[in-house]
Amino acid sequence: MTAATGIGWDSHRLVAGRPLILGGVTIPHDRGLDGHSDADVLTHAVIDALLGAAGLGDIGGHFPDTDERWAGADSIALLRTVVGLVRERGLAVAHVDSTVVMERPKLAPHREAIRASLADALGVAVEHVNVKASTGEGMGFVGRGEGVAALAAATLARGVAVEHVNVKASTGEGMGFVGRGEGVAALAAATLARG
Repeated sequence: MTAATGIGWDSHRLVAGRPLILGGVTIPHDRGLDGHSDADVLTHAVIDALLGAAGLGDIGGHFPDTDERWAGADSIALLRTVVGLVRERGLAVAHVDSTVVMERPKLAPHREAIRASLADALGVAVEHVNVKASTGEGMGFVGRGEGVAALAAATLARGVAVEHVNVKASTGEGMGFVGRGEGVAALAAATLARG
């Protein structure tokens, strides 16, 4: 098994009159993120991390903000598209780690919903998606409450090679429900390796 890692970074300005969407979850706040799509800064960082790990460029190359097709786009839908591109390259998402840098509101009450949303779009179990939170400690555009930033790292693994899959056939030798032609049975064993 081979693995590849990519990083992604994004930032968006906070403005009035827009929803605050992070990882596909709408978070109650008096301002939201400004952008061509839904401006989901966390999902954009995850997309760029996946594209980087797969050697597929960046989010701007796939979904340019000069193209009206992507105006108001649902970033989770864009993420699903990118996961499809990754799979076409014979790669699978192994793990995503991310950090949202935001002064307020607090991310903690929404963390599990965000993890579940991202995991669903990535096609992985929720334990393979981590979402952390940090602040600007009063410094910079984040600290002044002017915007939100996100950083993500994605690990992709090349799928199991065909030579590692074995299929055998057997009959019921005339015994049991299989032998009587009443049904079919299958048995499988899988070996997983860490690292």
